[in-house]
Amino acid sequence: MKTQICIALFIVLAACSCNMKTKADKTVASNAPLKPLTFTSEPAPEWTALMERTSGWFGADGIFSIPLDGSEEQQVKGKKTLFIFSDTYIGEVENNVPKPGNVMVNNTTAWMTGNEPNPSAISFEYNTNEKGEPTSYFVPDNEMSKEGEYFWLGDGFINHEKNNTLYLFAYHVHKTGPNVFDFEQTHIALLKVKEPTSKGISNYEQMSTRLGFVHPEQGRVYFGSGVFVNTKKANAPNPDGYVYIYGIMEKNKSLIAARTLPATIEDFDTWTFWDGATWNENKEEVASITNGISNELSVTPTEDGRYLLTFTILGISDKIGIQVGTSPVGPFGEIHEVYTCPEYKEKNLFPYNAKAHYHLSKPGELLISYNTITLNFWEDIQKDATIYHPRFIKVKYQ
Repeated sequence: MKTQICIALFIVLAACSCNMKTKADKTVASNAPLKPLTFTSEPAPEWTALMERTSGWFGADGIFSIPLDGSEEQQVKGKKTLFIFSDTYIGEVENNVPKPGNVMVNNTTAWMTGNEPNPSAISFEYNTNEKGEPTSYFVPDNEMSKEGEYFWLGDGFINHEKNNTLYLFAYHVHKTGPNVFDFEQTHIALLKVKEPTSKGISNYEQMSTRLGFVHPEQGRVYFGSGVFVNTKKANAPNPDGYVYIYGIMEKNKSLIAARTLPATIEDFDTWTFWDGATWNENKEEVASITNGISNELSVTPTEDGRYLLTFTILGISDKIGIQVGTSPVGPFGEIHEVYTCPEYKEKNLFPYNAKAHYHLSKPGELLISYNTITLNFWEDIQKDATIYHPRFIKVKYQ
């Protein structure tokens, strides 16, 4: 089975590897003027256990964490966090096996108080319809929507310049076949939640954007894979006042970036795109920053003015990578393979979409999550609920 999965998942990503900068590439030197960082990692079982559940919400992917005060300040006592998830299973689990009647919805939430993985401090929640049946919080209903589409969620942030409104990026998705990887992401919507609370989350506006398009050379482009709020109010160490929105160009799994001021987030004409040298108003001039990353990722600051790009190497693999950059758009240096996910060899699971959760991390350390899935997912999930929930590690850097 492992051989079949390797062929199915990795061959389509092979084109990325020729452009990747890795430790084995001796011609690549760090652009950072400071002493090179070293990394050590270990599992974070107490955080993983937080996602191991047997009633109601019992598995999901797509985890992003958003500090509800809009500040990325670390280790703040009593800080409240919103977790957002994409495809989620809801039902009852016994002896790791889901009971009949479990259902999948496309997006859910969890609400946590504090920065420790205390099960009593977190509430996993899902939306319900008038019959009390589980349903998604967010459903495409804008000028770009088509019948049969649903939303997967990208990253988001609390916007201090918009009365602490929550903004989330949401991908229009539709199935193209029966298998787990038979899907297509097309357009991107910007969701606006004026009251980001457990009760207010289902009351939202959605705006269609032109942030999902086909690049003439690099294939499909998506923005919303990660957000870095580089403002003073967000507690950024070197604030320039902008919100950085990261995306992907599919051909080589390339990192790309856009930015805008928080006050003009809804005015897409104010957005500019990094073309490799400057910020350009033309989105089709966007340029690759680095290659071989995952569709979900993070860019986080260090205490000494550098930036850490965290991702799953090649999108789907057992390797979590970090690249060190000198600005929010790089240049980023070599890939540090900071962790090998054991689930690949031990359970034939395939890790993907690693990212850091900065405000839940300690100084000098990153709390990083990743997801796992199988090629025969629709069958496997009904046999073992443990294959499909976020897993966590801690990476220390110095």
